[in-house]
Amino acid sequence: MKVVVQRVSQATVQVADAIVGQIGTGLLLLVGFEAADTKEDLQWMASKLVQMRIFSDENGLMNRSVQDINGELLVVSQFTLHASTKKGNRPSFIQAARPEQAIPLYEAFKQQLADLLGRAVACGIFGATMQVQLTNDGPVTIVIDSKDKV
Repeated sequence: MKVVVQRVSQATVQVADAIVGQIGTGLLLLVGFEAADTKEDLQWMASKLVQMRIFSDENGLMNRSVQDINGELLVVSQFTLHASTKKGNRPSFIQAARPEQAIPLYEAFKQQLADLLGRAVACGIFGATMQVQLTNDGPVTIVIDSKDKV
């Protein structure tokens, strides 16, 4: 499981002409699942994201979590995070989980985040063509892979 975390002052995700998810200050999470992902990966990642201290405190230091600042989460599925570019010029997505496996993981992950945060999270629509707009605050962008826990 890979997640690109972007600290944002605002973000929206749109499908066709409709905004399906939007947040103010918080984290935009681009999430990609692979076939080897487990419920333990989801739990570890959700806990890591909700507690990660990447928001500024009163001294301007990254010392507060999205939970600490009462921030919001926007979760967008993105299988292309598992692109392999080792051969040729067309990326291979063979490592990405197939929809029949990825959709339940995506739904469970969103629920775990909501449970930890104590409120609903905004999200995109799995498998849809989406337009994501954001204002990256900082900018702060972090990539986390659940296979690199240690």
